[in-house]
Formats: sequence, structure tokens, C-alpha cells
Amino acid sequence: MDTLVVIGVALLWGAAAGALLPRAAYRFSVETEEEWRELCPGGHRVPGWLGRARCPQCATTYGPRTGPVALTTALLCAALAAATDTRPELAVWLLLTPVGVLLALVDLRVRRLPDVLTLPLAGAALGLLGVVALVPEHAGDWPTAVWGALALGAGYLVLHLINPGGMGFGDVKLALGVGAVLGWYGWATVMLGTFAGFLFGALYGGVLVALRKAGRKTAIAFGPFMIAGAYAGLLIGAYAA
Repeated sequence: MDTLVVIGVALLWGAAAGALLPRAAYRFSVETEEEWRELCPGGHRVPGWLGRARCPQCATTYGPRTGPVALTTALLCAALAAATDTRPELAVWLLLTPVGVLLALVDLRVRRLPDVLTLPLAGAALGLLGVVALVPEHAGDWPTAVWGALALGAGYLVLHLINPGGMGFGDVKLALGVGAVLGWYGWATVMLGTFAGFLFGALYGGVLVALRKAGRKTAIAFGPFMIAGAYAGLLIGAYAA
């Protein structure tokens, strides 16, 4: 299949999948121990989990706007397609990308990474990559993906134990999935993606401090930067493979 066709399909897939995320982002964006949201701000029941975050009864928009989310997801999928080309692991990246976008949206809103998303993400990444490892023309290594998940999860667990206020346990669980996808392309990609996540987080925190919108000890949602770093590492790893 021609590379341009693959990129086009990935772009359409990302736009369609991203357009379904706003309602889920709204429903998942609750504090720990709270039930998932079932009502819009006007008190009407939210129908299902996927679709626009707009109530058909009171016309209230109660979650992220569909356009920016769909565009972001589409561009991420297209970039991964351009880097991965026609190799079979691209199917895994396209399936996992909407989940990463959803996790980032939820963490930005309530500083929470739900177990119902992070743990299945790790399991799906390892399971799907295990299948891809049986397909010819793949460019990764499944055992390294497994070890990458364990190593990054262990590293984040240590950071959580040292400073629970600065590194949440949700970040530890997310690290399992991040380590799996980065590990597919080797330890250099794991290191690169992990470093990029911390770099993005540090730059964001530095900007907030410079603008006097936060102090040096202000906690920020780190999940989105972990995910952004993972995408950066994955793009480079896929391109170099």
C-alpha cells in the first residue's frame, strides 16, 4: 500500500476516533472515589460514552470541543503513519493513540489517570505487540517491550515512593503502557521518550513560574507530558527503525 494512502487512512481514522472522545473525557473527569459522571451540568442524563459533549436537551456543551480533539488525534495518527510507513505495528499505534489523547484530556481536567484506562492500555499494548511480533516485516522487539514496561513502571514507582505528592500512582500505571510502546523500538527509544516527557513537563512548569501562575512546588498533571514524550520517542523510534 502506498505511503500516502496509509497516511490518509490514518488521518481519517484519527479524526473519526478523536470526534468520539469528548463525551468520555467529560464522564471520566471526576475526582478519585467519585462515580463517573452520568448527568450534564443541566441535570440531563448523558447518553453513552462516545460522541460530542453536548446535551441535546439543554444545548449545553459540557466537555472538550470536538473539533480540536479530532484535529489533534488526526494529526498524531498521521504523523505516526508517516514515521512507521506500512509496517504492521502501525495498527497498534493507531488503536492506542485515541486512548492516549483521552488520558491526557482527563488528567488535564482533574489530575487523574483512571485505572480503567491506564491498565487496559498497558495490557493492550503488550498483547497487540505480541501479535504483531508474529507478523513479517515488523521492526520491533516484543521482549524489549515487556522489559521496557516493567523497567519504566518500576522507575516511576520509585519516584512515587520518594515523592507521592509530585508523582501520582496513576503515573506509575501509565508508565507500564508507555514503557511497552517505547520498548518496542529498543532501550534508546525508552530513554528518549522518558527524557522528553520530563523535559516537556519541566518547560511547562518553568513557563508557569515565569508567568507567576505557579510556584516551584506547585503540582501539575504529569500524565499529558508523559504521553507527549512517548509520542515524541515513538515517532523518532519508528522513523529510525
